[in-house]
Amino acid sequence: MRNFLENFNFSNKNIFVIGGSGLIGSSVIKNFENLKGKVFNLDIKKSKNNNAKFIKFDCTKLNGIENLLTDIFKNHGNPDIVINCSYPYDKNWSKCSSKNIKINYLKKNTEYHLLSYTWISKIVAEKMKSKKIKGKIINMTSIYGFLGQDLQLYKNTNLKDNLAYSIIKGGIINLTRQLSSIYGKFGITVNCLSSGGVEGKVAGTKKKQSKIFKINYSKKTPLGRLAKPEEISSVIVFLSSGASNYISGANIIVDGGWSII
Repeated sequence: MRNFLENFNFSNKNIFVIGGSGLIGSSVIKNFENLKGKVFNLDIKKSKNNNAKFIKFDCTKLNGIENLLTDIFKNHGNPDIVINCSYPYDKNWSKCSSKNIKINYLKKNTEYHLLSYTWISKIVAEKMKSKKIKGKIINMTSIYGFLGQDLQLYKNTNLKDNLAYSIIKGGIINLTRQLSSIYGKFGITVNCLSSGGVEGKVAGTKKKQSKIFKINYSKKTPLGRLAKPEEISSVIVFLSSGASNYISGANIIVDGGWSII
């Protein structure tokens, strides 16, 4: 039986973080850099917050994803671990409230986000299968993938509900279960992480959450605050490690107790 800490030895692992320039992705990469992993950041823009090898990758270009990933794996090595932290959306993302959404807004954002997660996961799983790699796939989702949005949080703020978001994140959770069922016999684990609110910028804007929103949110959370990015990324490292080898098809909830009350 190997030493428990050997489960967190990533020195011989190829780790691809999609959306590695974002809030969660940057924190994930920092963790793997500290653990001596060979980490690649697949994103549309290079991050100033990590030193991972940057590879330009636009997951909204669905028709080119397969060829691009094939080239990336050919040039940089086959994937042992793939983590999708991307948050793709189109220019109408902020207009996706139940009141303002139009069918083309819903269609485009579902295509960018849910379909890209689906297609990337499928391509990666097939690559791992063909190369007989007992790999790990981790996808980011949200508590609003299995709960309805609490509209009281947005009271006295400029924030609104987002109909597309819940549909997308719920789809990713069941995608995780389906892929786990299909690829488990090849030693490939597929899991997702549903986070609660995280301190940082509001998607689709350059603004951070308002003070009122943070107060509203914190009142409903047993721990009384939003999460810090590193509190999410540390769980992703666990799901990527040998310590989680018997976990697959799971939706790991990291929300400070939000969903229990």
